[in-house]
Amino acid sequence: MAEQSSADAVVVGAGPAGSAAALELARAGRSVILLERGPFPGAKNVYGGVLDEVLPGWWEDVPVQRWVTRRSTMMMTPTQALTVDFRTQDWGSAPYNGMTTYRADFDTWLAGKAVDAGAQLVTSTVATELLRDPSGRVVGVRTDRPDGDIRAQFVVACDGVNSFLAKQAGLLPRTNPEHQTLGVKETLSLPRRTIEERFGLNGDDGADFEIVGCTGEIPGGGFLYTNRDTVSVGVVLSLTGLAKSGRRPEEVLADLKAHPAIAPYLRGAELKEYSAHLIPEGGYRSMPPLTADGLLVAGDAAAMCLAAGIWLEGVNFAIGSGLAAGRTAAEAIAAGDPTRLAGYRKRLADNFVLTDHKNLQGAPHLVLSDRVQRQYPRLLCDFAQEVFTVRNPKPKPGLGKLFRRTAARHGVRLRQLAADAWAGFRVFG
Repeated sequence: MAEQSSADAVVVGAGPAGSAAALELARAGRSVILLERGPFPGAKNVYGGVLDEVLPGWWEDVPVQRWVTRRSTMMMTPTQALTVDFRTQDWGSAPYNGMTTYRADFDTWLAGKAVDAGAQLVTSTVATELLRDPSGRVVGVRTDRPDGDIRAQFVVACDGVNSFLAKQAGLLPRTNPEHQTLGVKETLSLPRRTIEERFGLNGDDGADFEIVGCTGEIPGGGFLYTNRDTVSVGVVLSLTGLAKSGRRPEEVLADLKAHPAIAPYLRGAELKEYSAHLIPEGGYRSMPPLTADGLLVAGDAAAMCLAAGIWLEGVNFAIGSGLAAGRTAAEAIAAGDPTRLAGYRKRLADNFVLTDHKNLQGAPHLVLSDRVQRQYPRLLCDFAQEVFTVRNPKPKPGLGKLFRRTAARHGVRLRQLAADAWAGFRVFG
């Protein structure tokens, strides 16, 4: 880095958002330095195909583990599980619908694309401070290297949840734990053939399970997905709910792994990796301002993680926002007008990033409500058990009567159910 202490732009954080931003800037012919605090990108997942527009044919060399052809949603109680299971081979061929990958592999691959386009990747380097000119405009960053100031026309902050740079610029308010969750995950090794037999898969097909009702009194959810010769299992927990519960996240994860609907998939597996990270789940209503004079914010730093129950997405929104930030900065540099950053939010509003977040802004509140988290999984599981029970010698009641009786037993009133159904229609319809 000593050879180049200035650039058109400096991007902080070589995750999906930062690498996408650096790739766009480099492709526009701009000099760009991509800073990563770890020894390599991804050092510190199911994801969709937003790479199509910037890397046509990306699937030909992406470090994929499996292509997801099976998606399941599971409602769970301590002893029951009701699963909606969907499979399609349409997702098993190009351009594919989603994949599982190791983030270390994927992040390194995407950062490599930025480097191939002309970006300069500098690892093991922390941006410690924003540099400003006398007017207060951001003009670069200070790093923890000797003589490590980097001057730039624009800084793109992609430094993750609780972004230090966004806070320093006054864009991020004081951290609100109600808008964050903690994700904990174990990666467990199993022979490839065993995974395919247990999950009913062939070749490079993969499975992804999303689970509701598995976190007890703590609002949250769980997941299970397949890699080539490992499976990843984890939980996502409300920070405030976790603090109130007095439980440790690894205890909640252990309960999920021991559940009778999950344990058979994991039998004999050996722990390969344990990880934990904060997730911004406040959605559209918790997003900070996206720009300051000379600064753009993207990815998790801008709370661009969609937690909407049906859709749990982060990587593709990070890439989408990074691409938009890079294009906006490149256009402003080409025009010689450092004030042309308003186009960033418009670009996000015109594509899926802000459109999906705005349309689904009520989802986090609904999905994390007590009824959706606890009452409805128990209600639906008990209802299914009643429907499929055959040992009862009494005449079978109608399904409507049976459902009303089960709902009453769980303290769910039909008007509450109707209100939540209407709220769900307004959010997802």
